Amino acid sequence: MPVVPLSPKEIEDRLAELHGWSVDADRLTRAYRLASHFAATAMVVHIARVQEELDHHSDLTLGYNTVTLTVNTHSVGGAITELDFQLAHRVEDLAPGHGAT
Repeated sequence: MPVVPLSPKEIEDRLAELHGWSVDADRLTRAYRLASHFAATAMVVHIARVQEELDHHSDLTLGYNTVTLTVNTHSVGGAITELDFQLAHRVEDLAPGHGAT
């Protein structure tokens, strides 16, 4: 099945299922605050593994005790697609305590 951009309504509906995620400048985004720098670094490694499994990659920013993801689908002109939401759900599954900033 080809990857296609989601409509604004589809994006809104899918965001309702993802606590802490939002759209900023046509990108799906989320920030996590963790207990320590080590925990944040470990989360980045786990996210990288998931991204490799999905063959879909976000921009990751590692701060002292924060991890921020932003993602869209470059192959459809930088739009938000179902692939972005698949990645977001997988990240939510591995996030400790789902601590958003």
